[in-house]
Amino acid sequence: MPSLTTPDRKSLLRLAAVTVLTGIGAGLGGMLLALLLHAIQHIAYGYSLDAIIGGESFLQGVGGASPIRRVLVMTFCGLIAGFGWWAVRRFGRPLVSIKQAVKFPDTPMPMLSTLAHALLQIVTVALGSPLGREVAPREVGSLVAGWLSRVAGLSANETRVMIACGAGAGLAAVYNVPLGGAVFVLEVLLVTFDATTVAIALVTSVIAAVVAWMGLGDESQYAIPAFALSGSLVAWSVAAGPVFGVAAYAFSRLMERARNAAPAPGGWMIVLNVLNFAAIGVLAVHFPQLLGNGKGTAQLGFDSQLSIGLAAALLALKVAVSASSLRAGAHGGLLTPGLTVGALLAIVLGGAWNLAGASVPSGAFALVGAAAFLASSMNMPITAIVLVAEFTHLGHDMLFPVVFAVAGSIGASRVCAMLANRANATVKTVAGKAVQERPAAIKLAPVTHE
Repeated sequence: MPSLTTPDRKSLLRLAAVTVLTGIGAGLGGMLLALLLHAIQHIAYGYSLDAIIGGESFLQGVGGASPIRRVLVMTFCGLIAGFGWWAVRRFGRPLVSIKQAVKFPDTPMPMLSTLAHALLQIVTVALGSPLGREVAPREVGSLVAGWLSRVAGLSANETRVMIACGAGAGLAAVYNVPLGGAVFVLEVLLVTFDATTVAIALVTSVIAAVVAWMGLGDESQYAIPAFALSGSLVAWSVAAGPVFGVAAYAFSRLMERARNAAPAPGGWMIVLNVLNFAAIGVLAVHFPQLLGNGKGTAQLGFDSQLSIGLAAALLALKVAVSASSLRAGAHGGLLTPGLTVGALLAIVLGGAWNLAGASVPSGAFALVGAAAFLASSMNMPITAIVLVAEFTHLGHDMLFPVVFAVAGSIGASRVCAMLANRANATVKTVAGKAVQERPAAIKLAPVTHE
């Protein structure tokens, strides 16, 4: 991407004003969406009704709800998802994704459709959808940034940067990760480290995070114990990194296929969503950890409170319900679900490592695995390391195994992608030759008459 240029003082002032207002708008949007999510969770499952923030966690609330309530709430979630996204696609203007808006800044994100799309994600995740909530605040942040940029008359390139920074600011606000939001913009959306762009990304994300403190407080997403660095943990990180890369590649391909196979708007889409979420509600009778984006399950993993058997069961079920929800036509992110899947896989792999004679806490395995899996499943190694560091406030010593595991994971994932691309090219070549040879075979076939 070309670097930003500000030819005169007036343009610089406009850009500065949009930068500040984008941070404020994204911060307010992320804060309000997060408060709405918490309020719906508490009402739906009947816990901590006197406090939107604080008190019991969502997993504790779900665990305290009756089995029939879990099934009924999730069935209602299916109705909301089915009818809601059917209505958005049937009556709203075509949605413009964040990546599309960044690539084509002259194509604005439709305001009403985007807001409805974001609210549906928050409502369904609050009710128990296994998908992530992070896309909604990013969409609202980008929507605000794009509108402000057009009102201020910014250039196309400046608008592109602001839309991306609005998305990062939304992420920073809802998760309290100002550095992670900025790095996400630079590594994933814009793929640049131009000095001016870096400054804008940092300013918008920091402002958004600070604004969101008004309603959400200055809290980290996860509380982890102080893990001690050991040679055994480092060795495991080096050995297990490629395993996470292969698994993450398979996970991302599965989710992509499920999303692409979602039904067109109509009655079948509504039926699929109701059946899917009702089935997840039935599973939640015995596995309440399945409900929601997976934050509570990851916390259990970091606290070393999951056995190998339970982690393996939750791993298989979490992947299955995430894929089935996308297949049914529901929407949501894969950031927290990916982090949770990585933590669960790490507990299983780490348990096997400990059986061989090591004595590393399973929470340490979970922390390293979460970062390694997230890095490859979303193809953002630097962002994953920064996000996990801000999510957990981990000690500097733990960065060593995290970086080793992320490096191995990214390397293996990219080898998988390369091999898959070669295999696809080979299949296309063989298919092309078959098409070219088919007419000749037809001409040589004997002619028959009736």
